[in-house]
Amino acid sequence: MDSVRRTYTIMRGRHIDKRVPSKEFLSALDKAETAVRLPTGAAKDSGDPSWKRSLPHVLVASLTSLLFGYHLGVVNETLESISIDLGFSGNTMAEGLVVSTCLGGAFIGSLFSGLVTDGVGRRRAFQLSALPMIVGASLSASTESLEGMLLGRFLVGIGMGIGPSVTALYVTEVSPAYVRGTYGSSTQIATCIGLLGALFAGIPAKDNLGWWRICFWISIFPAAMLAVFMELCVESPQWLFKRGRAAEAEAVFEKLLGGAYVKAAMAELMKSDRGDDADSAKLSELLFGRSFRVVFIGSTLFALQQLSGINAVFYFSSTVFKKAGVPSASANICVGLCNLLGSTVAVVLMDKLGRKVLLIGSFAGMAVSLGLQAMAYTSLSSPFGTLFLSVGGMLLFVLSFATGAGPVPSLLLSEICPGRLRATALAVCLAVHWVINFFVGLLFLRMLEQLGSVLLNATFGFFCVVAVIFVQKNVIETKGKSLQEIEISLLSSTH
Repeated sequence: MDSVRRTYTIMRGRHIDKRVPSKEFLSALDKAETAVRLPTGAAKDSGDPSWKRSLPHVLVASLTSLLFGYHLGVVNETLESISIDLGFSGNTMAEGLVVSTCLGGAFIGSLFSGLVTDGVGRRRAFQLSALPMIVGASLSASTESLEGMLLGRFLVGIGMGIGPSVTALYVTEVSPAYVRGTYGSSTQIATCIGLLGALFAGIPAKDNLGWWRICFWISIFPAAMLAVFMELCVESPQWLFKRGRAAEAEAVFEKLLGGAYVKAAMAELMKSDRGDDADSAKLSELLFGRSFRVVFIGSTLFALQQLSGINAVFYFSSTVFKKAGVPSASANICVGLCNLLGSTVAVVLMDKLGRKVLLIGSFAGMAVSLGLQAMAYTSLSSPFGTLFLSVGGMLLFVLSFATGAGPVPSLLLSEICPGRLRATALAVCLAVHWVINFFVGLLFLRMLEQLGSVLLNATFGFFCVVAVIFVQKNVIETKGKSLQEIEISLLSSTH
């Protein structure tokens, strides 16, 4: 390891071009990396590092995703009783604000997530995301006015905006390469469990007017667990290294991977650093510099994810099922179970088939299911056919989404971004996600009135087809590669 440090220090002392890794720099680090690998045979003789070492840290981080899902679904079954109890029953604008204020807060949180995550570290960012969710949920649970409810939802949204970014970063940075996709997909399962938990928790609200307050109080417990248990988790080794704390990064790698893998992991980390200054990341570099391609891919994937209409399905699925004579509670649970099933499939296949294959298959399946739903509302369909195609098409749509288009974009973006810019790039792309999410939710019912079901489903299907073409042409496969291998591969392809 001393040879790697000496090489890194020497190369940092020379005046090399910081925009492009020099051949001399990479060659010297390759030799140093070989020098630390050959005596121990760490990479090949010992096999892959144990996944059990990093699993507890990933499970604690996944509490953020569970909270994310819970707060998305907590007002689904309780909104009617909330409106009655707080005195705005029948005011559709106020009801819409209870839902959308959370999305507005999430947008604000996502804008600052990069600064927070890079500034205080991943662990503290988790704890900071938990704080507004605890305060906001407490305020919503105890309020006697619409204003108090909206303020509580806005604070919760800020925590939700920070959460997805730091979770994607942390899980990517603490996971061994061969299970990184599996761990990344497991956060989507946590989101599904949170959604289902909120739906089940809200069922008694139909008969008990004050039960909605209990639903908000419940969310405080996992948020408090996140803040407390994160004290027992490791910090991201990439963040520690960027801050000049290489010795601490070594110690973290030993906890996550085992002693036999520390030297190789540190050598790769130094190789990918390429002599960049840790504090030199700028927004202009993301928008106009050599990392623009990464931000373009990430932002487009998130945009196409939302333009597929997925959140319109989550927000308004009850309407379709009610027309088919299915109770709304059963409808929401069916959607939630399909989401959970698809996410489980993604966990199994993510590191076997790869990210790109799952994305293409997912968007293609969504396009087919939207076609089925469009057919349901044509004159060619019988009453039974309408029921089968509309309900079956919607469930297939959710299932297809959860296998790829749901979990892959945030995982893929956190893998392909250069380490120095990873948090800022994720913040920019997730801001795009929240903006389009907000407008799709806001305009869906109006578009449904103006365009009709057939044309609207066809429009969503068109964006799914565009997504298939985009992924095929622009997305690289990251399965089984270390973050440093991915970064160097992208750099070489842009020069």
